[in-house]
Amino acid sequence: MFQTPSPSARLPSPSGSRNRSSFGSSFSFGPQQLVDLYLDANSSTASNPNSLALDPNRSVLPASPLRSSPRRPRRPKDSSIRHPHPLANDTTTDIFQDSDDDADDESEYEWGMVDRMRLWRHDALMQHLYETAAFWGDKILSWTNDPNDAFWLAQTYFMTHQYSRAERLLTRPFPTTPPDRPSTTPPLTNGHPPSAKGKGRETTQALVMPRLPMGPGGIIEVSEESQKNVSRLVDMSVACRYLAAQCQVRQGNWADATEMLGEANPFRNSGRSGPAIPNLDGGIKIEASMCHLRGILMQKLNKAAQAKQCFMEALALDVKCFDAFEQLISSEMMSPEEEWEFVQSLAYSSQTPQDASFVQLIYTARLRKYNHATEHALTRQRLVEEYGLGDNPDVLFSFADALYTSFRWADCFAITTRILGMVSIHNPTMPLHIACMYHLSHLHSKLFILAHEMVDREPENPLSWYAVGVWYLTNSKWPEARQYFSKTSLMDPRFGPAWIAFAHTFALEGEHDHAITAYSTSARMFSGSHLPLMFVGMENITLSNYGQADEALTAALSLCDGDPLLINEIGVMAFNRGDYTKAYGLFQQALDLAQVTQSSQKTWATTYLNLGTCLRKLKRYEEAQAAYQKVLDVEPRHPVALGFLGMVYHLCDSLDKAILKYHEALSVDQLNPHIMELLQLALDQTASAGLKLTEFKHVLRSLRDKYQRHSKKGKGKERAVELPTDIEMNIG
Repeated sequence: MFQTPSPSARLPSPSGSRNRSSFGSSFSFGPQQLVDLYLDANSSTASNPNSLALDPNRSVLPASPLRSSPRRPRRPKDSSIRHPHPLANDTTTDIFQDSDDDADDESEYEWGMVDRMRLWRHDALMQHLYETAAFWGDKILSWTNDPNDAFWLAQTYFMTHQYSRAERLLTRPFPTTPPDRPSTTPPLTNGHPPSAKGKGRETTQALVMPRLPMGPGGIIEVSEESQKNVSRLVDMSVACRYLAAQCQVRQGNWADATEMLGEANPFRNSGRSGPAIPNLDGGIKIEASMCHLRGILMQKLNKAAQAKQCFMEALALDVKCFDAFEQLISSEMMSPEEEWEFVQSLAYSSQTPQDASFVQLIYTARLRKYNHATEHALTRQRLVEEYGLGDNPDVLFSFADALYTSFRWADCFAITTRILGMVSIHNPTMPLHIACMYHLSHLHSKLFILAHEMVDREPENPLSWYAVGVWYLTNSKWPEARQYFSKTSLMDPRFGPAWIAFAHTFALEGEHDHAITAYSTSARMFSGSHLPLMFVGMENITLSNYGQADEALTAALSLCDGDPLLINEIGVMAFNRGDYTKAYGLFQQALDLAQVTQSSQKTWATTYLNLGTCLRKLKRYEEAQAAYQKVLDVEPRHPVALGFLGMVYHLCDSLDKAILKYHEALSVDQLNPHIMELLQLALDQTASAGLKLTEFKHVLRSLRDKYQRHSKKGKGKERAVELPTDIEMNIG
């Protein structure tokens, strides 16, 4: 169940605690004024035409280009008159909501020059002609001084990466009451009033307000009389405040963006916020989007715990906010079990009653696959059979992820290849695809080609350089691989595989202390992932730091108890402590969790070796022999398995078979000192057995001689029994 952070209602704006030289003490960019206006608007008995613009439970749908001005024209009486543009056929309201009286007058209103230019602006936005939209939008704003027109001009600036310009527009003063609806023509035509149109219709000129000042002085430069009806867009609309904060984040102004959004959700304790509050227009709540942006901002400020809470709050407020879900999952902010419980507890039914089942299934398919294998399989089955998503990249990725978790590289690669055949780049799939190519040696040449293609096609994508680093890793070029993994991390600091691979380069190079440092950094950044902690434990085992290794592995187990590789490492620690029974149980558990198949047996050869060694220590030689034989069935020239199998034969007094296996092991690993010592010991035992046989032969000869003497005395020429002098003993 999602737990909200500690209550912090009505937090004062950070600006309130410091003096400003040119602004009044009541002037602040903090969001509290917006919350107060929202509460006042809802508690007031008087109608407030802008109250809906302050509602954080609404989306930006009413402000979308399909729903804003131009207005619906009057229905023409003559069928020969040209039909209006499709973008005009929508009756929903603007981002700054019109009153009901204005809505009633829609049918009496005709298009004019301003409305036609609004149509041009919206059509240009839809066709990505942003300069065209900005050009006509600027002229519209000069005529109308309408906050709606200012908002869409700021949107146009944002789309063209003119963030400072958009922010300035959103924070300049505007009239708090909507201006009178402009006439069908601009106020003047060549210096003369426009002529009237229609029967008895009297054309009124637009109310042309002087453009209010903008700049550091802002509202201070407005006359006292005008300040009563003047405010900034960020104080009149939640959507404008959200867009202004987006501009500040894009510019890297973290402090200003924090002040604009608030360090915590200002609407949280307003009584009109929460997962149970419905979104009336069917879109995504602005409040959820603001929480997501606040989480991004906390990440930029290296506040991981606050970022996690912001993303969880955003997703709880609106389950349709996939960006928040993606941040939680891709950044591994929660443990696998925490992910599962949180995602299953979201309010799907109350927020998306018609699509609740599908949204829950598609989110569940993206979770990590260490636990709940049956539920994951059922989820994929339903997505394929009930919703027809058998060829959807995200659903196929769920299949690939399950196979990768089971170390079935070849099967996983087949599915990732299918995904990339449909889409050139699929960000969740690419790390799996590249990792499978690393593990399957016959695909290393294809990895080289893929890395070159990705760099040529998308050099700005961190995945491209990650592929280059993995290719160098396959060729044991550790410094070069480390260089490209570092570049990947600089391009995307939240890309976990690059951090892990960066640490791997030190471990493979034998720099275990540096590897531990790199893994520890990764563990701090990805607090929900058990992998960095597990690798820290493995490195400490290599360095015989068993206390630190045990601590790291225990911490990793608390995050994930379903990874067979982690269970194997804990079994190694039990073996090192001499608890062979517990170690045997852990190794067997690891193999059971792995669900070893024919395609993944080679991956688990080490665990089978560990299992056989525990059985050998427990003097269960036949079972140990079977475990070693499984390794040799997959890899017949495995030197360690050959050596250990020779030890089992040696302990069973089958010295000839032991010597044979030792020789086979040395044919693969000629200079292995342990096997050479075992072989010498077996040969010494064979020689010792030969000396005892010589003594036995001497006894036999003396008995033969004695028998021959007795025979001569008794029976004369009777032939004596001949005993063999070269008796051979089969040590088997």
